[in-house]
Amino acid sequence: MASLPWLILPTFNEAENIEAIIDAAGPALAAASPEGYRILVVDDSSPDGTGEIADRIAATREEVEVLHRPVREGLGPAYIAGFKYALDREASCCLEMDSDFSHDPADLTILLDEVLKGRADVALGSRYVEGGRIEDWSATRRLVSRGGSLYAQAILTLPVQDLTGGFKCFKADVLRAIDLDTVRSRGYAFQVELTYRAMKRGFRIAEVPIVFRDRRVGESKMTWQIVAEAAWLVPALRFRRP
Repeated sequence: MASLPWLILPTFNEAENIEAIIDAAGPALAAASPEGYRILVVDDSSPDGTGEIADRIAATREEVEVLHRPVREGLGPAYIAGFKYALDREASCCLEMDSDFSHDPADLTILLDEVLKGRADVALGSRYVEGGRIEDWSATRRLVSRGGSLYAQAILTLPVQDLTGGFKCFKADVLRAIDLDTVRSRGYAFQVELTYRAMKRGFRIAEVPIVFRDRRVGESKMTWQIVAEAAWLVPALRFRRP
């Protein structure tokens, strides 16, 4: 089996977005990896039929696969299941991206280039470095997002500006090294935990500026429970073996 990059798309009620996001991601992945790529939809039994739509797409496109999970457990467990699936199939690297067009699929090329060309072990799409920005968000959401990154940065003493972002590319060796089975976070703290573990193990991390936009359709999965999880888990990371 060829060693190819895999894009992991976790979904819950993304029926309105899933086909369009797959169509948009393909050309960007092909530009950076002309030898091939894979897209894995990880669906947590969406009641709106997202999984069935993904199955229909996979039946006609060999680069698309679907992993169905019977229970909705959160973003972290969905990504971990996807990473393991891809690593078992000799992925060269794994990308993560929201399925709602908050992240521009065209930027997949930039992230993948950073890793495939050896400039970084982890490439992060960053809203908070020069050239990066957020569009269409309320002041409250901006405050929560930026405050969360600054909080994690201060507690964990990391030089990364955007610790809570979910647009990333991991070299396969990074994911193997950070012990996915012991990752505790389920919500957006998952993004902080993986970056923290990678940096503590000495991997090179690059922040690439991106423009983050509000989702096109559907509802945000962010809740105050997810924010609360991050608030107590981030300090806990400081005192655990990463």
